[in-house]
Amino acid sequence: MSNDENIGPEILPDTPRTIWQGPGEPGRTSRPQPQQGAHRPQPTASQPLPPEAYDYSFVGTSARIACYDDFRSAPRIIEVGPAPTTEHIESLTSKVYEQAKLAGGAIPYTVIREVTENFIHARFSEVVVSIFDKGNVIRFSDQGPGIDEKHKAQLPGFTSAVEPMKKYIRGVGSGFPLVKEYLDFSQGSISIEDNLKTGAVVTISLVSQPEKATAHEQPATGAKPTIRPLTPPLNDRERDFLSFFNTEGALGITDLVRLTGAPQSSTYVTLSRLEEYGLVEKTYNQKRILTDLGFKISEDLK
Repeated sequence: MSNDENIGPEILPDTPRTIWQGPGEPGRTSRPQPQQGAHRPQPTASQPLPPEAYDYSFVGTSARIACYDDFRSAPRIIEVGPAPTTEHIESLTSKVYEQAKLAGGAIPYTVIREVTENFIHARFSEVVVSIFDKGNVIRFSDQGPGIDEKHKAQLPGFTSAVEPMKKYIRGVGSGFPLVKEYLDFSQGSISIEDNLKTGAVVTISLVSQPEKATAHEQPATGAKPTIRPLTPPLNDRERDFLSFFNTEGALGITDLVRLTGAPQSSTYVTLSRLEEYGLVEKTYNQKRILTDLGFKISEDLK
């Protein structure tokens, strides 16, 4: 092949050029585009978008919950799919709370919620939540940028939240401190570590309550016996509501109307009564979720 055959056509800066055309497709012409500023930068593994340029309104990835009965067998996997950010956080929190409760754990919903919201800093990248030790240990991992100053992250007022995040979280550096305060008070713990390559791993654990004294371990003379809370008198509708909360997680009035067919006014009255009994409590978006007592009673009703 001659040297002339290796030389392509010369394109001057202001000369129109032909764009590739497929079979039966007319050619299109356009002038060369500038190399900088023509397109919005796309994130890459080495150069992710800066926090203020990221779209926090929608979580486009799935989160996975791994539920371990023990470490001798593979865990059960539950997937929480893409959704608007508020809905995704709510769904992930509720599923983790439900599975931990079913395993016998006692970590409160609000503690799980605080740690779940922290995934927004990792842009919900490769989220995995592992539940083990009968629901009393929950490990939250991601492959985001990680947490550099782990000690400060557990102190009030230290935060890396930017303005777009604050539509979905408080963003004032109170999340981990609240979790640490509760767990310290309840003889639990929180740890923050680096993930294998990138990202963070947050583990929360709650020490199981001591087993009740056996027949051979009589309480000290004069000690008051432990009185279990009585189950409040529940009508059929209230029992049905507890069953739905047990299986569905957080529910609002509209959800319960759809599930039970009860009128909206009656649904509101029933929820108010369950709140008075201390069986449900309000959570995000005016929804309700079972309290610890409500969960135990709903299990007894099965």
